[in-house]
Amino acid sequence: MSNPSFSVDTKALCAVLVAVGLGALDTAIANTALPSIGVDLNAPPAATIWIINAYQLSIVASLLPLAALGDLWGPRRVFLGGLAVFTFFSLACALSDSLTMLAILRCGQGLGAAGIMSVNLALIKLLFPKELLGRGVGLNALVVGISFALGPTVASLVLLMGPWQWLFAINVPLGILAFCFAMPTLPKGGGQNHIFDPWTALLTGLTFGCFIYVLSAASQRVDLYTLLPIAAISLVTLWGLLLRQAGHPAPMLPVDLLKRPMFALSTITSITSFAAQGLAFVSLPFYFEHTLNRNPVETGFLITAWPVVVAIAAPIAGRLSDKYPPAILGGIGLSIMSLGFVTLVYLPPNPSATQIVWRLALCGIGFGGFQSPNLKAILSSAPAHRSGGASGVVAMGRLIGQTIGAALVALCLGLAGTNTSDSSNSNGPVLAMILGAVFSALAACASFARLWAIKEEDH
Repeated sequence: MSNPSFSVDTKALCAVLVAVGLGALDTAIANTALPSIGVDLNAPPAATIWIINAYQLSIVASLLPLAALGDLWGPRRVFLGGLAVFTFFSLACALSDSLTMLAILRCGQGLGAAGIMSVNLALIKLLFPKELLGRGVGLNALVVGISFALGPTVASLVLLMGPWQWLFAINVPLGILAFCFAMPTLPKGGGQNHIFDPWTALLTGLTFGCFIYVLSAASQRVDLYTLLPIAAISLVTLWGLLLRQAGHPAPMLPVDLLKRPMFALSTITSITSFAAQGLAFVSLPFYFEHTLNRNPVETGFLITAWPVVVAIAAPIAGRLSDKYPPAILGGIGLSIMSLGFVTLVYLPPNPSATQIVWRLALCGIGFGGFQSPNLKAILSSAPAHRSGGASGVVAMGRLIGQTIGAALVALCLGLAGTNTSDSSNSNGPVLAMILGAVFSALAACASFARLWAIKEEDH
């Protein structure tokens, strides 16, 4: 039952949501700005990819160690530190004048973003009572959805008015404002007595950093002589990490949480669903431009239908998750998403914008219907003293899923190509849509399986 007398600290909530929005927006606008940055810095297109890769690898390598620090020090300190680092390096990126320097500074910016992402949901859990947690995670999902939806548009408008450096500079005043709101208002809950182990942090960073690099590099057809040693490093460091963490009360790689059926199934649901979304967002531009002969502007507006509907559906689903089991809500949402992928596969030749948009909206309804209930399931299935670890797993699951999706798109494009005049043919983008339907269906099965997990935990 909800508490009608409860009121959340508005400034604290705004600080968390603004910071989360900046992290999500920065990813979207940087992708859009790559061509402009490459031209200005006289860098080849392949090299500019490191502006994205450096940011993502930095986040992946530092996410779980920072989540562990959130459990140790309390999420407030990690969040404030992450926000300060993100703001500082945003300013530094705006002042950089070479591709190498920009890529290095993006590593620092990624470290700050990881500080925010690793504990933002732990702070939401502190700000909202258990019976209203669904509303909190729904607002979080709403902000992320809006940020991704607005990213390409914001980037285009900024680049229309000024140089690419402004894309990083706009983070500075917003970051300072969020920090001023957060400093006096964020709750000081959390914090444990165990010791932070820097060697474990190093092993964690190497394990996941190498893993994500291998996935990304494989999608760009890097030779096996380069990939295999890095893959081996990832496996060896994972083995060392598991040995070092054995028996730890709050392991950095949260194997203690993954032993909980509800938490493990929710994490699997998250990874597979974000892989499906990654398959869509990377392949749809190729599908619209190469197969359906749409121009880039039309493509941008068409794809926006998906995140806009997610932004609308996510808070509604969050409120529903306060009344109904997340397992059912997530399973239904992901089944709708799978159906949306199927309808995209069977688009008629030369479809109208309306025929495309309602299919994308169907996918958006499904993804938005899953996201908030799944976040609540993950947070609720973790004990209070492990909120930081749970929050880190949420962000890590999203990044791993998106990376898997992007790598599979590259594989599909390599196997089946992109150019065809018949949209019903099994070309690369259509093959990616088929895989998106499969991954969504697998995610729905994992979500429904949580009904069994609830019965097991009750016994």
